[in-house]
Amino acid sequence: MKTKKQSTGTQYNNARKASLDLFVKQLIIAVLLSFAMQTAFAQESTRYSKKELSDETLVKSLPGFKNGFATVNGIKLHYVAGGHGKPLVLLPGWPQTWWSFHKIMPELAKNYYVIAVDIRGMGTSDKPQTGYDKKTMAKDVAELVHNLGFEKAYIAGHDIGAQVAFSVAANHPDVTEKLIIMDVPHPDDSFASTLMLPAVGTPTNKLDPSKPYLWWFAFNQVNGMPEELLIGRVATFQKYVFNYLLFDENALSPLDRAVYAVAYDSSDGIRAGNGWYKAFPQDILDYKEYAKLQMPVLAIGGPGYNWLQYVMPAKTTNLKVVKAEGSGHFVVEEKPQIVIDYIEGFLNQ
Repeated sequence: MKTKKQSTGTQYNNARKASLDLFVKQLIIAVLLSFAMQTAFAQESTRYSKKELSDETLVKSLPGFKNGFATVNGIKLHYVAGGHGKPLVLLPGWPQTWWSFHKIMPELAKNYYVIAVDIRGMGTSDKPQTGYDKKTMAKDVAELVHNLGFEKAYIAGHDIGAQVAFSVAANHPDVTEKLIIMDVPHPDDSFASTLMLPAVGTPTNKLDPSKPYLWWFAFNQVNGMPEELLIGRVATFQKYVFNYLLFDENALSPLDRAVYAVAYDSSDGIRAGNGWYKAFPQDILDYKEYAKLQMPVLAIGGPGYNWLQYVMPAKTTNLKVVKAEGSGHFVVEEKPQIVIDYIEGFLNQ
């Protein structure tokens, strides 16, 4: 007959064994789920071949456009150009490439010589270890304009590309005939006050323009960790970024998403893209030294409309701010015709 002490010990051992069994089962389930997710990612990422996602293939869908490379400011930049008329430079943002403008390039090319650029660190452009401050990147673009045989150009940019575009105008006004900013201003003191934690009631799965939570600003600052975490998982990471910032999640097709995933899914691709964010502190200091822009400036806002209205007047003398109604952050993909109309109306003035 068991003593009370022996009975208690047996109960303890049984409970411990049951707990261990549950832990093992949970661990096995977690491993299987992880494997399933990785398999699903692998299947999705191989939906398109590397050839189908290459610049050479993509540009064939845009009649009249050609790939080009130019060595400027000590690096090689990739661009896609076509059309007729005055040069219009288009600078994309994170986490995208020149392809982000493919919906508007053919129409704009009817009246302008359109040059969509993979900025320093993006796509098939060089990814050096340094030079991701917007002032240096602006020099890349200014030299590209001259390299292509032009004295002046219309300069337009979205997201990080908008910051570079503003820096081109500020540092190379002789190159910038007119400036177009889309949804994001140049880094200033408002960037330094970005919240690390979401305010109470702030959604983290879908952007609320009145309470934005820009969590990737901090994530992209960490040296080395993003590269280790994201290799092979960039598509998943980007899915959360895109879906958070898009009003219409169908505005980016599976092909679009695959193009952007393959463009960043390497150690250098992740590091270089993060370099644009790591340079924000220097960009803020540079911005304080810039005089007001004298050329005409158009700012097109989606959820960034109020932000542009608040920030842009401090550094411009001839500003027009307009809104892409019903659009998320990726205004070019979500409202291409509205963007075309705004750009053409502004440039034709």
